[in-house]
Amino acid sequence: MTNCLVVDDEAPARALLMEHLSTLPGFTVLACLDNAVDAFTFLQANPVDLAFLDIQMPKLSGLDLIRSLKTRPRIILTTAYREHAVTAFELDVLDYLVKPITQERFMRAVSKYLHAQNNPELPSPIPSRYDEMYMFFKVGRDQTKIFLKDIVFIEGLGDYIKVHTKERAYVASEKLGYMEQKLPDDKFIRVHKSFIIAWDKLLSYNPDQVTLVTDILPLGRFYKGDFFRKIQTGNVCLSEAKGS
Repeated sequence: MTNCLVVDDEAPARALLMEHLSTLPGFTVLACLDNAVDAFTFLQANPVDLAFLDIQMPKLSGLDLIRSLKTRPRIILTTAYREHAVTAFELDVLDYLVKPITQERFMRAVSKYLHAQNNPELPSPIPSRYDEMYMFFKVGRDQTKIFLKDIVFIEGLGDYIKVHTKERAYVASEKLGYMEQKLPDDKFIRVHKSFIIAWDKLLSYNPDQVTLVTDILPLGRFYKGDFFRKIQTGNVCLSEAKGS
């Protein structure tokens, strides 16, 4: 028997998950809640094996709920937004479902849960290593998958960004400030009002510029303090040679 918890602030989304779960023998929904605060309280008092958890909720987000739990069940995140995938990977959730959730995609997520239960020594099927992390960027009409390890730097172009890899550059519909918030800060840093760089693509630096594996970029005066502070404290992930 698998005890489940469904948490989503939207009634149609809760109903759809309940409908999907009703087709599975051996899965019991202990509670169906509309907010993460009540979910936190429920999890303190009840044995839950698998939680379906929405991300965007009032007062407390699904991601904040996960961070608040000392012990937690297996978690499958449900969301209408793809951009939280990187954070989800870091939190080692079991799977990440983008709404609307089809029965076929739902069953694949449940299969991951069953596989993990039968093979507890295996790592989670969802990528948790940095070299497996990726984001989808809106390039033209397409959602283009780009692995974070391939990004050298990101250039701000007003309401757009240009994502530079060693092979090519992608112009995507997004703002640089938003990317600064979403990218892992031990892997990327903003060095200029127009540039975010990947730490592991940094070859050398001086007070005025940074040299990457593909380009030389200016180091803006408003960003120097944070840049040098992280260099000095070692709170970065560098894999290339660094200058002084």
